[in-house]
Amino acid sequence: MATVRYKGAAVHTCGELPPVGRRAPGFRLVDPALEERSLADYRGRKKLLVIVPSVETGVCAACCRKFDELAREREDLVILAVSADLPFALRRFREEAGIGRVELLSMMRSRDFARDYGVLMTDGPLEGLAARAVVALDEDDRVVYTELVRDLAQEPHYAKALAAL
Repeated sequence: MATVRYKGAAVHTCGELPPVGRRAPGFRLVDPALEERSLADYRGRKKLLVIVPSVETGVCAACCRKFDELAREREDLVILAVSADLPFALRRFREEAGIGRVELLSMMRSRDFARDYGVLMTDGPLEGLAARAVVALDEDDRVVYTELVRDLAQEPHYAKALAAL
């Protein structure tokens, strides 16, 4: 179990991020068109998983916008932003924010992704959502970098995440 902070209070997650060097857990998520996406869909590509509680918050929205901007310089990777938001909210956010390179994915059908990646918050006001984190995967789905953002009001280290790939 890891601890993050929300408005100064400790919030616990269900576990730890996958360790560097291990194969990443598979997943089933839903895109804004209600199509299912899995880790296998991105086989052979470098992947950056940007995990956020909700794109409906300022910090999460800023995080998605920044990674979308940075992705324009990196055609060699796919950036997947994962949240508990419904696909309809993700579609609206994508259109309003002009997100073009980051793929937005929802945990709508299951919280297995958040459990398997150790980021499901188990207490506090955001219980049931994912803590903010970044997980970088190589072409073989091996974890090459992780960051659990310790304060939910903070953004991740963008440069470190991208440099890992």
